[in-house]
Amino acid sequence: MSTTTEDLKWLIDRDKIRDCLARLSRGLDRRDADLIKGCYWPDATDDHGVFVGSAAEFLNWVVPGFPAMRLTLHTLGQSLIQLQGTTAVVETHVTTYHRADVNGQDRDIIVGSRYVDRMEQRNHEWRIVHRKMIYDWLRDFGQSVDWSQGLLGMPFLSEQCVGSTRSDYSEKVLSQPER
Repeated sequence: MSTTTEDLKWLIDRDKIRDCLARLSRGLDRRDADLIKGCYWPDATDDHGVFVGSAAEFLNWVVPGFPAMRLTLHTLGQSLIQLQGTTAVVETHVTTYHRADVNGQDRDIIVGSRYVDRMEQRNHEWRIVHRKMIYDWLRDFGQSVDWSQGLLGMPFLSEQCVGSTRSDYSEKVLSQPER
C-alpha cells in the first residue's frame, strides 16, 4: 500500500470515529435508543462512574432517562485518536449541559469531562467496545431561564426556538428523508 493510500485510510478512519462520537452525543441528547445502540458493539461495556455495565444495560439506563433531567447537550471538544489497525484508543473532551429539576426548580448545570473510548472497526464500521467517563469539573449556574419570556426581553417570533429532549425543530428536520 502506498503512503498516499495509507494516509487516506488513516483520514477516513479518524473521520468515521468522530462521526460515531457525534452520533452518540446526538443520541444521548435526544434519548434516541437506535442512535445510541448503533455506536456500541453488542459486546461493549460502559463505565460512567455513576453507571457501570454492558452497553445494553447502559441503553436501558439512559433511555428514557431520568425524569428530572429535562434536557442535555453534549458538546464534543478535541479528540486524541490513536489508531492501531482495526482498534483505536480515543480521548475526547466533552462539556455537558443539563437542565435538571432539583426540588421542583429547573437548574442549569454544566460538567466538564473526558470520554476514554476503546473502539474497534468491524466490517469497515467503527464503534465503541468500552467507554470510561472521567469527570474534571462541575458548575451549578442556578435557576434556569424562563424561555416563555423570549430571549433577553425579545419575544420569539417563530415556533420551536427552544430546544427540548424530544420533538424539537432539529429532530423534525433531521428525520426528513433526503431529496
